[in-house]
Amino acid sequence: MRLFIAEKHEVGQAIAKTLGNPRRKDGYYTCGNDVVTWCAGHMLELCPPEDYDEALRKWTLESLPIINIPWKYRVIEGRGKQFGVIANLIKQADEIVNAGDTDAEGQLLVDEILEYCKNRKAVKRILINDNNEKLIRRALGNLRENSEFFGLYQSALARMVGDKLYGFNLTRLYTLKGREKGFNGILSVGRVQTPILGLVVARDRAIADHRKTYYFTVKGQFSIQGLNFPALFRAPEDSPLDEKGRIESEVYAQRIASACKGQPAKVISVDKKIKQEAAPLPYDLLELQVDASRKFGVKADKTLKITQELREKKLITYNRSDCRYLNDENHQDAPEVLATIVGNAPLFAPFVKKSDPSRKSRAFNNANVTAHHAIIPTQGRGDISSLTEDQRNIYLLICRAYIAQFWPLKESRVIIVNLEVEGYQFRAVNTQIISPGWSALYKNDKGNQEIESGKSDDSTTVELSQLSKGYEGFCTDCQSEKKETLPPKAYTEATLLKDLKQVAKYIKNSEIAKLLRDKDKGKKGESGGIGTPSTRDSFIVKLKERDFIEEKRKLLVSTKLGREFHDALPATATAPDMTALWHQQQKDIQEGRINLDTFLAGLVKTVTEEVIKVREMGLPIKDNSPNCPICKVTKLRRIKGKNGFFWGCIGYPSCEASFPDKRGKPNLEPKPKANAGDTTDHACPECENGNLIKRRGKSKKTKKFYNWYGCDQYPTCKASFFENDAKLKFG
Repeated sequence: MRLFIAEKHEVGQAIAKTLGNPRRKDGYYTCGNDVVTWCAGHMLELCPPEDYDEALRKWTLESLPIINIPWKYRVIEGRGKQFGVIANLIKQADEIVNAGDTDAEGQLLVDEILEYCKNRKAVKRILINDNNEKLIRRALGNLRENSEFFGLYQSALARMVGDKLYGFNLTRLYTLKGREKGFNGILSVGRVQTPILGLVVARDRAIADHRKTYYFTVKGQFSIQGLNFPALFRAPEDSPLDEKGRIESEVYAQRIASACKGQPAKVISVDKKIKQEAAPLPYDLLELQVDASRKFGVKADKTLKITQELREKKLITYNRSDCRYLNDENHQDAPEVLATIVGNAPLFAPFVKKSDPSRKSRAFNNANVTAHHAIIPTQGRGDISSLTEDQRNIYLLICRAYIAQFWPLKESRVIIVNLEVEGYQFRAVNTQIISPGWSALYKNDKGNQEIESGKSDDSTTVELSQLSKGYEGFCTDCQSEKKETLPPKAYTEATLLKDLKQVAKYIKNSEIAKLLRDKDKGKKGESGGIGTPSTRDSFIVKLKERDFIEEKRKLLVSTKLGREFHDALPATATAPDMTALWHQQQKDIQEGRINLDTFLAGLVKTVTEEVIKVREMGLPIKDNSPNCPICKVTKLRRIKGKNGFFWGCIGYPSCEASFPDKRGKPNLEPKPKANAGDTTDHACPECENGNLIKRRGKSKKTKKFYNWYGCDQYPTCKASFFENDAKLKFG
């Protein structure tokens, strides 16, 4: 029996259909002598420290660093049944085919199962990046030895084990040292999460450190051949310019304006060209998250959830794709997909009618497709009126981007006129749309950077086509204008997600920046990014939960805690350099220049050195949380509850004070929800230092109230007793 193990059910289903005569069983398909089963993403996870040693469940500085090598796996909760199916089929198989996705992660998630199950049978590899039957049939005829991809598996394993080892050691280290300063939250560190915090902190500080400076422009008004239009002075290189090529001398700008005003002008060149613009590419997950945030205010993590729901309804293709291109074979399905769009969303009927399914846009390019193609509508029928508003909006975005691939190019006539006055040159640019083409689908989409080319200072709405070289006239007026330099803009969720695709531009070391760009070589739309489309949003959510960043008026900014924590970390942790260096080592592992053990040994050394340093030097972080006004012993902490943030006493349950959150601070004006209790004269029988406090509780099971006692020395003493406890001797 030959066993195919796919990464996800829909791929397994497509393989079974291609093999022919599939019969559905519980967790697999049979196709004659072939069996096809599937994973649900990763089926295994690395064990936490306490699975190696129960003593490691407690966080202590003495236990660090924790080096769990060799590592152990465990089955992810909720996936035990399907894993059992896979493991049982592996035992029965004569030959196995790894049908994971074609990227490193796809190689890893099947190979780790085979390793866990101690498989020693022959394993082949099939490379599938599209569920198109023709492509799968071609891949079935070109099976390769799985051993050819051992380096790819090892490189992915290095990243996974490295992330775990780095993350839990430094998170425990900084959290424990933070507690010494009175901070009781989790100070989490991660290879991707922490550099994202670094980006936000750097942006906030660039804004705060911005010092207002000025630059100057010179604009003339011209009258030539009956046309009146503006043109912008083009400063020569020997002018007093700043690093961005802007005039920084007001005296110089005023001198140019005075010299040109009222003087004869001459057209020295006219450049006329037709500009053709292709439609925006179909979506990958990140671009969809960006547009959903910009247009509808939908958070990135919610967009991921919604696309998963749409995929489960069979309305869209694989939703976690990091690719914006399609296979040539996808083009053959265009008539059916367009017809399905009309059936599901009749509002697109007029636009589909004007589409040409035979048109092949730049999106259809096999060479640019990675493990998955772009997110597009399927041929699945559905009633979009039954969708939620957010589901409908996102489905319509995906449909629009697909329809645009079958519309004509947008065509514009661009005329550039260069003029000369008193030896000084000016330029005017006029753009006239000849045919809107696909842009008619986007005419109400303001703020979309992909379709808005943006107007430059030398743009004019005056049609300049009648001008020719040698025409003469006058510069009727000329004025200099003082302009203020602007600070960088604070991040929004959309702009931060965009930047995560290109963080290499912030790396000062050009060689390291190149390593990060090399990681994304051949991956269209990525240029030295960190994280993946399906995980980036989760890091932003985690940073918010840790109170390292917060959202103010739709802007993402760092908190005081976030900045202090950032400053307490080594530069290697807050910069994306580590991802670049790890990529180079993973590449070396993949190509056999180093082995996994060498990589991990270097990482263990780095982590150990950081543990020793922080253990000795401590953590320069302050806990400025307000004192609890009820117990007056401990502090209040901002907590995220199911209904949003609130402030609670960290002395809970001895003190149950809580206050609503008001713009990031506790609102102490309302009467607090508290059960401070009544202090008794009875000593605590556990510690014998404190007195017992009588409290009121409510049973979740019976809903009845009861009395209980806690020590007033909490959290030093965490003793608690029911009223009828034998240890209580009240006389």
